[in-house]
Parts: sequence; C-alpha cells; structure tokens
Amino acid sequence: MIPNYNKVHLKFKLNGVNYNQEDIKEIAYSFIKEGLPYEEAIGDFLIDWLDNKTYIKVKSTGTTGKPKLIKLDKQAMVNSSIFTGDFFNLTPGNKALHCLPAKYIAGKMMLVRAMILGLELDLIEPSSKLVFNSKKEYDFCAMLPIQLQNSIDKVSNIKNIILGSAKVSNDLIEAIKDFPANIYETFGMTETATHIALRALNNFKEDEEEKSVFKTLPDILVSQDERGCLVINSPHLLKLPIVTNDIVKLYSDTEFEWLGRFDNVINSGGVKIFPEAVEEKLFGKIDSKFFIASEKDEKLGEKVILILENDSNNVESSVFNVLDKYEKPKEIYTVKKFEIISDKIQRKKILKKLGIS
Repeated sequence: MIPNYNKVHLKFKLNGVNYNQEDIKEIAYSFIKEGLPYEEAIGDFLIDWLDNKTYIKVKSTGTTGKPKLIKLDKQAMVNSSIFTGDFFNLTPGNKALHCLPAKYIAGKMMLVRAMILGLELDLIEPSSKLVFNSKKEYDFCAMLPIQLQNSIDKVSNIKNIILGSAKVSNDLIEAIKDFPANIYETFGMTETATHIALRALNNFKEDEEEKSVFKTLPDILVSQDERGCLVINSPHLLKLPIVTNDIVKLYSDTEFEWLGRFDNVINSGGVKIFPEAVEEKLFGKIDSKFFIASEKDEKLGEKVILILENDSNNVESSVFNVLDKYEKPKEIYTVKKFEIISDKIQRKKILKKLGIS
C-alpha cells in the first residue's frame, strides 16, 4: 500500500530524535527562526510539505526548457521516494545522511524519502568537503560529485551513494572502481522529482557490461522523439509524458545512454558534435575548469571552441590528441571566474559575456 503524502512514518528520525507530524512543524519553525542558513532552507521546505496544499512550488533546472517555477505534486514525490527505496532495499530504521541544499529538489527529496520510508536522517551542512561522523554506518546518501571527490577517504561506511547535478569525471570513476560503497550516477530533473534512472559506476555484476547505460526505476518507461531526445513516461510520477532536451541512445524502454544536450549540439561542416562527449575525453587533461562550445564560422557553419576558467589560454596542443579531427577546438577563450549555480557551469551566461552567441 502506497502511503499518502500527509503521513509521516512512525520510525522517522531527524538527528537521532523521533518526530511526529506536529513535532516536525515545531522543529521546522525553530530552524527558520534560529537555524543556520542550510537549516532555514530545510525548515522552509518542511513547512511547505506539511501544509494543506497537494503540491509544492520548485524552481526547475532547465532540463526541459528555460528554468521556471513549477508545481510538483506531493504524491508524485512520495511515489518517487518509494521507487528509490525499492531499488536500494531501504527499510524503516535504515540510516541516511543529508548533505545537499534543501532549496533544490535533490535536497528536498532526501527529506521526503526519510519521512515516507521511516529513515533515520542525519543533517549536516552542505559543503564541497563534508564534515560528519565517518565512523557511523549509513545505508544511503545523495551527494554532488565534488563532495565525493573531496570526502572519498571518509565515506567507506556508507552503503549506497547516488551522485547528481553535475557530470561525474573519469578520474572520479577510476578512483571509486574498487570502492566498498555502491555508487550510482543519477539521471533526472525537478519535473520528475529527481532521478528516474541510475547508472552503476562501480561494483559491476559478473554478467553486467561496463558501459554508460542508465536503467530506469520501476514504473518508468522511456522513448525518443524525432530529435532523438529522451521522452519519459510514468503514470505514478507524471500526468503526461515529459519531453526532454537530452539526446540519448536507446537500448530498450528501460535502458539508455546519455549523449548530450540538444541545445548544445554543434554542427561543424555537417558533422554533429556533442560537447559533453568531447569534455569527457578531456577530463583530467586540463587543470582548470573548462567547457566546449561553438561560434559561427563562414566555412564550417559552426566551429568548436574551448572556454577556460583561467587567465591564460596556454594549453599544450598534445592535450587534444585524444579528439577526432572535427572535435578539436579552433579557438580558446578564457574567463577569470565561471558562474556556477547548483554545481552547474552557466554556459550560456558565460558565452554571452564573451560576446559569443
């Protein structure tokens, strides 16, 4: 039986204390009035979750278009929590660590999972380097890749870790290859109440091919539109199918490989180039932050360019030997400081400042 969004599991605990619905409201008000900024965001969400509305308002990430304020059905969030709980075999009394900002959907969903599934949730301040009791055993945690990268020596006691919001680098994947925790990259968006699919990054089964394939959670089916972009269908999460701007290679109605963003695709001399695929090849070979983009070119239509967070554009040409002919940048531009929101480089804003459209 699927619980209703207005119910709180009897075994739910926050920082080791058991709370019922009225208790949660009190602690939420306390966070808002006296808490640290990250606790204030948690308090705000808990108050919204426990009000009489059947939805919450959340700012979307822009995966399906321009970022906007959307209404997210609370029962859909409950269903998403159950899908995740089933996948990871989470049961009442399991322990989870909350280390994400609650103003974003991923941080909100950690709270919902705990209240619905009856998890014992410990709250810590979100930061790029996590500070927590690394000797305590946890069953589940959602992190940013940078958090795992900077805390990799402290998370061996966490059984299952999911990573989202930003690309997982090849260096990090290599570092966690033989790690005891089960680590997954997520695919999802605000409109789907976070992830709808997971990709194992380590601890592969013997019969499992080590390839970049996402597998959907229960009750979620995927297809493609005429552009080759992912379409998500799940009656328990969505009233209507969601059409994304993510170009994928489809293996089945539950498996796909992510190739890149439709709005980022570069057409250079008739050859389609996925910036994200080029960036993956360059991960670990360029010291500073960077991204691949394009600008207009009379001969090619569009040419590939490299944007660096640096004062100098001195990059060894040998770095680009891993790239195909059309993938190699024709120009290199530098920006002193990248604008980053929710661990995502704001590509369009940076290009606009450079006068590149």
